[in-house]
Amino acid sequence: MVIEHDGFGAELRRRRVAAGMSLSELAGKVYCSRSFLSRVENGRRRASLELAQLCDEVLDAKGALVGLAPLPGTDAVPKAVRGGAGERAAGTVRSPEKKDGRYDHVEFRRLLRRGDLSHAAGEMREAERHYTAAYRGAEGDPRAQAEAVIRMARRWSDPGQVDRELLQSLRGCLAALDGDGSAEAAGLRLRLEAHLAKKMALAVSQDTAAGLAGPAEGARLAEDTLRRLPDDGDDEVRCEVLTECRWARYDFMPAPESLTLSERLREAAARQDSPYFRGEALMAVAIDQLRNGRIFSALATANQYRKHAADTHSVLARWQRHTLDALLDLWHGRFDAAAEWIFVESLKFIELLRADYAVPADNLTQTRLGQAYWLLRQQGRLAELFTSDLAGDVERHAYFPVWRAGLALALCETGQYAEGADLFLGCVADVDRFPPSGWAVPALVLLAEVCAALDLEGGFDAELAPVLPTLRARLAPHDGEQIALGGWPTVLLGPTARACGVLALAAGEPETALEHFRRAAVPARSSQPELARLRLAQARAVRRVGGPGSEPNAVRLLREASRGAESYGMTWLGGQCERLAGEPGRA
Repeated sequence: MVIEHDGFGAELRRRRVAAGMSLSELAGKVYCSRSFLSRVENGRRRASLELAQLCDEVLDAKGALVGLAPLPGTDAVPKAVRGGAGERAAGTVRSPEKKDGRYDHVEFRRLLRRGDLSHAAGEMREAERHYTAAYRGAEGDPRAQAEAVIRMARRWSDPGQVDRELLQSLRGCLAALDGDGSAEAAGLRLRLEAHLAKKMALAVSQDTAAGLAGPAEGARLAEDTLRRLPDDGDDEVRCEVLTECRWARYDFMPAPESLTLSERLREAAARQDSPYFRGEALMAVAIDQLRNGRIFSALATANQYRKHAADTHSVLARWQRHTLDALLDLWHGRFDAAAEWIFVESLKFIELLRADYAVPADNLTQTRLGQAYWLLRQQGRLAELFTSDLAGDVERHAYFPVWRAGLALALCETGQYAEGADLFLGCVADVDRFPPSGWAVPALVLLAEVCAALDLEGGFDAELAPVLPTLRARLAPHDGEQIALGGWPTVLLGPTARACGVLALAAGEPETALEHFRRAAVPARSSQPELARLRLAQARAVRRVGGPGSEPNAVRLLREASRGAESYGMTWLGGQCERLAGEPGRA
């Protein structure tokens, strides 16, 4: 009985014959029997996604065969690669048996390859089963075991938390390779150290670190590893080290330096021609372009990532593509499109991946939570935060200072100023423990927004005066055309220069504030919603400067801000514009 209707078998046969390859040759390369492959070509057996991926790679079909393969699971979101029925039932994958006291190298490579396919499809738990089996089967070969652990380390980890088990495995492999002077071992050590550095740096603070191995120690290890990375040599080593060390140093180096590393990674990934590293490089470049205020360059990179996500057929690549699109929708004021993803489609992804244990669901939950929070803020609907389960999610992630700052801002913008001020002061007390860059920037920008809300309300001078110098000093290195990026990536919170400006305004320096706002106008011009917020801040500063013509200029800015707020449905911002327009002289 012919059961194939999508043309996969016919296309497979056409490409195999065109490549001059026999059924037996192809079957040996994709780890299946000749008879099974023959039935697939004749349409009598349905190919798994894993088999389609293997055939696609061997025949260099560039995604054509994968695109014809039937996707298991729901039509809306493809389930990731699975093992065989026996493997699924047992929940484990058998390690290669030893022959004559030595492990089966061919079977080891097969397990790694199957793990790579599962990882590429977004099924990280399934990938880890294959990598673990390969690791156990390679007992006695430190280099092979190091290769398996490096693959394990590529998995996503819970944000802000340290994977202690993986840290131990990485250190164990480094110890096992000690004294091995081969070039292969040197490359493995660099890759292991790069992963170790990133895993150490994932802790938000020393409170969530593994002993004394905190974020700063991870960043230092990454810096040392990068110094020892040869300018030539194995591109896989270069890609791995640049990928992991960039993340390890993300919170400890300026945004322009991070972009330089991302560009180096993109060049190395192009030479390596690895879908995994190509995706990592494109996302890294997009993130750093956004942080540096290069919005239009980021749009071009985002288009390249969309093509990459379509080619890989990975559910996680699709997730990242959609979250990047939602980030840009929020920035450009396409709030309806963003809402469709945030409140409808993203939930399907999260529920599917949580049910399959594909990735730590907290990665996805926090990204969606951040985008939902910012959409509600932009639309003046933050009151809904406290009438839904979102506020509870924010509080559960309060070990991230950015969430505490966001909650303080939500309290202020819903009229709960005293409560917001209390939470704000608690956040500022921890500012000295923030890293110099990375996640500290969006947290500081949100704290600046709280200052602006308290300053606009009035009556909080005693609370603001002692903390303003600290906040201004911490944000000063990020002044200019940079944009605060929350998450990796989640939302753009606005130009850092505008945050510097509202802090100067609250400190009683309106002229200085206007200088900051002039710098903020450069990156803000790519976002009409952001321009509306900037014009409101400029109007307040102009009124505080005073002098001839200041009031008509302030009124003009308020009208422009009000029109922008009305066009994009930003009700809270529109209300503030009306309030100030109706009270001449109020700033």
